[in-house]
Amino acid sequence: MKKLTILLTLSLFMTAGFSQKKKKLFNGKDLSGWNVHGTEKWYVDNGELVCESGPDKQYGYLSTDKHYKNFILTLKFKLEANGNSGVFIRSGIEGTKISGWQVEVAPPDMHTGGIYESYGRGWLIQPKPEDEKALKATEWNEMKIEVKGDEVTSWLNGTQMVHLKDEKIGAGDGFIALQIHDGGGIKVRWKDIRIQELK
Repeated sequence: MKKLTILLTLSLFMTAGFSQKKKKLFNGKDLSGWNVHGTEKWYVDNGELVCESGPDKQYGYLSTDKHYKNFILTLKFKLEANGNSGVFIRSGIEGTKISGWQVEVAPPDMHTGGIYESYGRGWLIQPKPEDEKALKATEWNEMKIEVKGDEVTSWLNGTQMVHLKDEKIGAGDGFIALQIHDGGGIKVRWKDIRIQELK
């Protein structure tokens, strides 16, 4: 009985320790822990984070207060209207000019899960055409991004989209950010944004 109690205690301790590693980046109530860049709209609706084009129809970003180097990020997104958006990693910004790497979120056949370097080399890698079919155009999608050292891997609804090894990304440092593309007419919903930091 004593051994069983010790094992149960250890099991609970390990479970608690594991769950503490993964934390929410979005609390479902407000934009605490995030910074808005630009004049586009970022707000909370029904426990979901919404990005929507404003009257200026320019680029807009929502960045984390904290910098993250090595991590596993999971989130859900739903495209409404034109869903041209993205998730930036190890990034910095001046005004609305962002530097860093974007894991694409976009309408069908526009390379969701691919990696793009803004104001730099452009597309570094795009998903295979057959993998683009993993995107659900009008439903919730689940994205997973693993960033460790100079490697980035993305998954969409359980399908691995890309894997990239890049020295420049390896040297990068900065925040995580969500994007609204310019041009207007964009609306994307986000939820369950969680991060597990890696050593």
